[in-house]
Amino acid sequence: MEGTDPVNKKLAAALSGGAALVLALTGCSDDSGKTDDWAKQVCDDLQPQLDKIDQANASIADASQATKSPEEVKKADSAGFQKVSDAYKAMASAVKKAGAPPVEDGETLQKDAVKELDHISDQYHDLKVATDKLPTDDKFDEGLDSVAAKLKSLGQSGDKALQELQKGEVGKAMGKQESCKKTGVTKGGS
Repeated sequence: MEGTDPVNKKLAAALSGGAALVLALTGCSDDSGKTDDWAKQVCDDLQPQLDKIDQANASIADASQATKSPEEVKKADSAGFQKVSDAYKAMASAVKKAGAPPVEDGETLQKDAVKELDHISDQYHDLKVATDKLPTDDKFDEGLDSVAAKLKSLGQSGDKALQELQKGEVGKAMGKQESCKKTGVTKGGS
């Protein structure tokens, strides 16, 4: 199982990169008026989901220990991908529940963000299914490498709709919310 450790570390790195991308919220703050309430609701609802993604990262990283069997790695990775899928689905629901941000094209921004979050959730579910199908024999490393490549591709696809949602007045309002600051994502620029 010598090869499993580096491959599973790729999984953990790609997974954490995806989570950071989701909420690369701007740290700028400015009087944004009515968007503050909207941003607070969204940030408060997203925070627990980001915690779940962090927990999934931790379980995948833990599974990458060279002492773990292919069965243990497979089980941990599958559970981790399911947690991430569920977290993205919950984020989509949170953005949908908050309604359109009170800015120009807010309805379009919200709709696009929900669609993107649902799409990412589906892709993580697909990774879970692919992981569940991995053989745990000597072909395990090969299969795990394939899953890691899909995960890397998912992370690189970007969350364009979310980035759009987090621009301008909405992003500034989100950057002022304590629950968004807790994520450590306020280091980004506007």
